[in-house]
Amino acid sequence: MRKIILATALSMFSTIALAQLADVDGQVTKVDTAQNKVTLKHGPIKNLDMDGMTMVFSVAEPAMLKGIKIGDKVKFEADRVNGRLTVTKMRKAK
Repeated sequence: MRKIILATALSMFSTIALAQLADVDGQVTKVDTAQNKVTLKHGPIKNLDMDGMTMVFSVAEPAMLKGIKIGDKVKFEADRVNGRLTVTKMRKAK
């Protein structure tokens, strides 16, 4: 019985982890380096149960904003960090 419970728990955890790691397509509409924020027009963010829209995000690391400019297409991950919607990973899309 313990093996079944453990297998079920691991399966649920991996499903949740994969949902959180899904890249989201976005386009940069504003960069605010002074406030460590970026405005993105983005597709649905499943782990936040959010439809596509344009909105402002904090960034987890200010270095994420280096080399990013208005109009750039990006792939990113976002989550709630200390109650704020935050981009936790971001890279330019190819």
